[in-house]
Amino acid sequence: MRAALALIDEEGPDALSTPRIAARLGVKGPSLYNHISGRDEIIDGICELIVAEMDLDMSVRPWTTALDTWARHYRAGLSAHPNAVPLFRTRPAQSSSALQGYAETFAMLREAGWPEEYLLPIVHSFQSLIVGSMLIVNTPRDLLGPAEELPPGLDPLLNPPPNHRDLTFEIGVTALIRGLQDTLDLIHPAHRS
Repeated sequence: MRAALALIDEEGPDALSTPRIAARLGVKGPSLYNHISGRDEIIDGICELIVAEMDLDMSVRPWTTALDTWARHYRAGLSAHPNAVPLFRTRPAQSSSALQGYAETFAMLREAGWPEEYLLPIVHSFQSLIVGSMLIVNTPRDLLGPAEELPPGLDPLLNPPPNHRDLTFEIGVTALIRGLQDTLDLIHPAHRS
């Protein structure tokens, strides 16, 4: 799996193939199937390696700080392997590290007073923000057409600040946490952080 992750880190997710991994390991492609069942298992293994590198300590309190810390560590872990980020959208979490992370996060949210039906949507909201903020692409001016045909006021799109992905994350995580705090206060006023 480390060879597969190194391949993606160096060449991107489109380079992921059993023949390319086998070549890196100095073996023939078919011999890999003695150890793995296919591409999905490779992707699961890569995700497992990346999640295992993350410091996802859910013992931090209050819950708002736990979510903020979790989101920042999750994003830092993905930032160490930016070419692997698209893989986190291709398959549901199945690795033991990811499943353990879900369990600990759900337990922390339950302790904070969140009803069961909110747990997965809260986690998915953060994951969507984290992965989405990393996948934002700049829109080259030439893809939008001739300048004279563009509507006025597109400067933020045409000339985004160099740190717009980081700003997207910061604005999003702050808004999510504040919005969730307001929601929990409405559901359970006694559970204020």
